[in-house]
Amino acid sequence: MTRPFRFGAGLLDVPRGEGWTTTARRAEDLGYDVLLIPDHLGGTAPLPALVAASAVTKLRLGTFVLNTGFYNPVLLARDVATTDQVTGGRLELGLGTGYAGPEFDAAGLDLGTPKDRVDQLERTVLALRAAFDDPEAVPAPAQERLPLLIAGNGDRVLRLAAEHGDIVGFLGAAYSPESVGGLRLISTETFAERVAYFSDVVGERDEQVERNLLLQAVIVTDDREAALRQLQATHLPVPWEDLENSPLLLIGELRQIIDQVRSLRERHGISYLTVLQPYQEAFAPVVEALSGT
Repeated sequence: MTRPFRFGAGLLDVPRGEGWTTTARRAEDLGYDVLLIPDHLGGTAPLPALVAASAVTKLRLGTFVLNTGFYNPVLLARDVATTDQVTGGRLELGLGTGYAGPEFDAAGLDLGTPKDRVDQLERTVLALRAAFDDPEAVPAPAQERLPLLIAGNGDRVLRLAAEHGDIVGFLGAAYSPESVGGLRLISTETFAERVAYFSDVVGERDEQVERNLLLQAVIVTDDREAALRQLQATHLPVPWEDLENSPLLLIGELRQIIDQVRSLRERHGISYLTVLQPYQEAFAPVVEALSGT
């Protein structure tokens, strides 16, 4: 089954007051399907901001992604169910392990090992599914099945998404505490292997699980190499070979970028792309060309 394309507008900075209303409406005007907010200390609290956005747009609304290390799963289930109710059943809940050590420190929490964080992610997913599937639960989500997006790169996270997710979020990056921001881009070959691994473990649920990819940059240009060099010098100080072939970077003429997006779906089944805030205007012609197709 070939899924139609969907596009998510991932916000990095939620403006105050009327600026937030303008930002949410602009994402809708550009043709995006989902408005997505990350979960970082020092940034906007995702769920209240999504509730506010629901009053001014008809977009789907999502977290991208909640850091499950921050939350008690039982209390989170209550807050998520309530948010789904007050947004009219438009919530898509993105979940991940978290990786930023300073944020855990600021919250008085132990970062733990990668295994510890995946353990917490698994506990949270199972607790949420149990709560949302309980016909006696109060409050209950408005949606019969509230979609869970489970994002990550490792085997255990991909298996968890294969078994319990409605959307799998491929990050195209791996945890690397010595790298800038705590993550490093993975190679095209590694990305393809991760997608192939997911295809193996998802089995009969393949058609039930949508595949998402978080893009890191979209640049429309007739000089791809110069744009990559500038990106490397200013935003992504990683080896040239990691940049040149990364599936996370859509750089080139508009027709080439549209072809790249189509290729992601043909080769890897990626039909849902999340575009970071600085690149949403540049990507809008791609959304216009491909949305719903």
